[in-house]
Order: sequence, then C-alpha cells, then structure tokens
Amino acid sequence: MGRGMAGNLIKAGHEVRLYNRSADKAEGLGGIVAATPAEAARDAEVVFTMLAHDAALREIAFGEQGFIGALPKGGIHVSCSTISVALAEDLTAAHEAAGQRFVSAPVFGRPDAAAGAKLFIAAGGAAADIAACQNLFDVLGQRTFVLSEVPARANLVKLSGNFLIAAVIESLGEAMALVGKGGVDQRAYLELLTSTLFSAPVYKTYGNLIVEQKFEPAGFAAPLGQKDIRLVLEAAEGLNVPLPLASLLRDRFLTLLAHGGAALDWSAIGQLAAKDAGL
Repeated sequence: MGRGMAGNLIKAGHEVRLYNRSADKAEGLGGIVAATPAEAARDAEVVFTMLAHDAALREIAFGEQGFIGALPKGGIHVSCSTISVALAEDLTAAHEAAGQRFVSAPVFGRPDAAAGAKLFIAAGGAAADIAACQNLFDVLGQRTFVLSEVPARANLVKLSGNFLIAAVIESLGEAMALVGKGGVDQRAYLELLTSTLFSAPVYKTYGNLIVEQKFEPAGFAAPLGQKDIRLVLEAAEGLNVPLPLASLLRDRFLTLLAHGGAALDWSAIGQLAAKDAGL
C-alpha cells in the first residue's frame, strides 16, 4: 500500500524521502531513501505513515530513531494505517506536546487502488490541517471524506468499515456454500447477486476471490484481518457496544490461522463455510 502511495506522490512532482523497515522495499521509486524514520522526517512538511499494525507505528514514531523527535514544529503527521483508537489518541497527544500536527487518514482500498490513486480517504483532524493536506490526498485517492476534528474518530470509522467488509466476506462464503452444495453454479449465482441486489464493488471483488479460490498472493493478509477485528472489538468494549458478529468473525479468522492460513488473503475466511459443509 505504502509503495503505491509513495510512487504517486513522486510522480506528482513532490520531493519524497522514503523509509521502510525492509530497506529494499523503498528502492526503485525514485525518491530519496532514508536510513531511519528520523532522517526521513527531518525538515519535512508532512510525514505519511502506512504500516501493518500498532507496534510498527509505535516503533517508528516513538523509538530511539523515531520521527516525532525529528519532525519540525508545525509539521504534520498523516497516519494512513489501520490502527487502534488508543494509538491514534496517543499520537494526537504526542504531536500536540511536540508542537506538531496530526491527521488520521486511514484509507479504503486494496494495493491496486493505492497504485492507481483510487483510494477513499477517511480523514480526522483540525479542519486547517486537513485542508493543508488536501492537495496530497487528491494525488492519492479519488475522494476524501472529512469525518471529525478528532483524529481518532477516523480510525473508529475505518475499523467499523473493515468489520463490515469481513462480514460481507463471511456471509458470501456461507451463501456460496449453501447454493454450491445444492447444485447451483457459483459463478452464475455471483453474477446474479452482483448484477441485481448487491452491485457494490465489495461484493464483486470478494465474491470473485471466493469463487475462484484466489487467496494467494494476499492483497490483504489474513493476520491483518484478524488484527482489525480484534481492534474493532477493543474499541467496542471501550464504548460498551456489543458486536456479536465481530466476535464470530474473530473466531473465523482464528480458525483460518490455526489451519495454516497466515499467508492467505483475508477473504479466505469465505472458504471456511464450504469446508464446514463438506465441499
């Protein structure tokens, strides 16, 4: 995801310094490769982060060579990662204490959308800070949704969205197993669904992956899906909001991982119902 986003910023003519925990992944884009997060952020106007989980972002933000200590006063950190509400709150406080600005801007879209500048951006932060980043958001995505002046609320929205996507995957898998065992051609069934009641891209994308059983290479790996469901349950617990379906999805991801599915796309939970049905 980050590679596609950085590539688009470079192609748009922005001067970009790149840092990746796996150094080779930052090569070949045309930007300047930095040795540390601090080096990447030094003298920068805006720092974008796109990382897999909270621990990775905490490391490069707060670590010994973290970028918070190097980003100039008034600089903006834009976090595009799917992270916990708690971490977004910690980052908001840390940047405020350092005289910096923070915008949460998690994105909806798979790697091909990132490469094609077709992401949807869910932004939270001070209106002036989001406005200052809008020209960059326009390079990265097809639309920016401004949700709140509180950055962490954008992260709550992103987690809720990923919960809904996982629910679509699970329900598609169950429905496919039902009609498949009943002798209905699953491709014809998916064509009916996506041409009538369920024409949204999420049904087409994940329905095709389930029908074709195309779970490798992973566009979004199963452990990341499990992580997002864990985070949405964590947020729900903090707000005293029961999410019974999210609890089911947590168990589906754990089942997939327990059976060696760590390298598969998260849509592979959609095949579990077929296995349960003996298909």
